[in-house]
Amino acid sequence: MSARREAFSSPSPSRAGMGPEPPKEGTTRTVVLPEETVRAIEARIRGSAFDSADAFVAFVLARLLEEPSTAAFSEEDERLLKERLRSLGYID
Repeated sequence: MSARREAFSSPSPSRAGMGPEPPKEGTTRTVVLPEETVRAIEARIRGSAFDSADAFVAFVLARLLEEPSTAAFSEEDERLLKERLRSLGYID
């Protein structure tokens, strides 16, 4: 499975009222997504106000993070998650 790197930033200013202001220059990070996920996002946003997959992902994640989480991880869930992230090389 191939992956494409996408640099995600906040939605463009033309989308006023629909999300946070764009970050100042140099404050974005790179997230790697499977190519099939990016293609699905691009298909979903075709004809929408979103001008890129990164704008859509940034908007959706910002909205998700605005809502308080009601489902807390159990200690076992956290242990399993950390174990998986460690096995993938994301954490030491």
